[in-house]
Amino acid sequence: MVTPRVCVLRAPGTNCDPETAYAFEMCGAKAERVHLLRVLEDPAVLAGFQALCIPGGFSYGDDIGAGVIFSSHLRGRLSDALQEFLTADKLVLGICNGFQTLLKSGILPNGAAGVSSDADAEPEATLTWNDNGRYTSLWVNLANLSDNNVFLRGIDQIEMPLAHAEGRLVVRDPAILETWKKNGQAALCYCSPQAESNSKDNPARWLTEKLEYPVNPNGAFANIAGLGDATGRVLGLMPHPERFIHATQHPEWTRRKLRGEGDGLKLFRNAVEYFG
Repeated sequence: MVTPRVCVLRAPGTNCDPETAYAFEMCGAKAERVHLLRVLEDPAVLAGFQALCIPGGFSYGDDIGAGVIFSSHLRGRLSDALQEFLTADKLVLGICNGFQTLLKSGILPNGAAGVSSDADAEPEATLTWNDNGRYTSLWVNLANLSDNNVFLRGIDQIEMPLAHAEGRLVVRDPAILETWKKNGQAALCYCSPQAESNSKDNPARWLTEKLEYPVNPNGAFANIAGLGDATGRVLGLMPHPERFIHATQHPEWTRRKLRGEGDGLKLFRNAVEYFG
């Protein structure tokens, strides 16, 4: 089996890079935590990796908005290297602050074309403050609506924790949802627990149902918790899969008699097995 090299790209304020790298390594990858300044000095560093992950945290303190400064570096000096990376048969994952960074850099929802687009153009979508106006931390249920995203293969529903203040997806034009559905880009939706639903029969229902807090914890447009690009090789999501890689990390693991791996590990294993 091929051992892919994963670049876990961190910046000042990033704080989820150790556990994210560990999750990839649990699945057989060789993960390296790389500081953004190193890549800015030599963008060619990225070419030596098969996957890129921007983990969670508070890059640059979110001082002028979540992921804004980090994304400006990606659109600037790193734009050519990222376009090359995105057009190759490689993977990109953004978790929480990483999702915010991917959206604000243009990598999502449009992949390589988004990085090269006009930086002053109004984006199709962004992430902003939760409806409740404050930092929110809880566990959520998610339905997979994508039939082509590499990270979500074999997943119907999944449960993960989230923790953010700016996780509400908003769009410039609600009509974009039809394009996202057609391309499998509306990848993950907040949903009710599987025991209370028939989401396997009609998962797209979660894009149209009016879900309130805490099922949809931030008021996201169409209940969307994660977006992909049209190739299925890029995924950004607000929940934290790296925080549920062992069953004992679930707050109800004893009550539910959970054992073994946590749901979140499935995303990392799918990424590693893509190169197998």
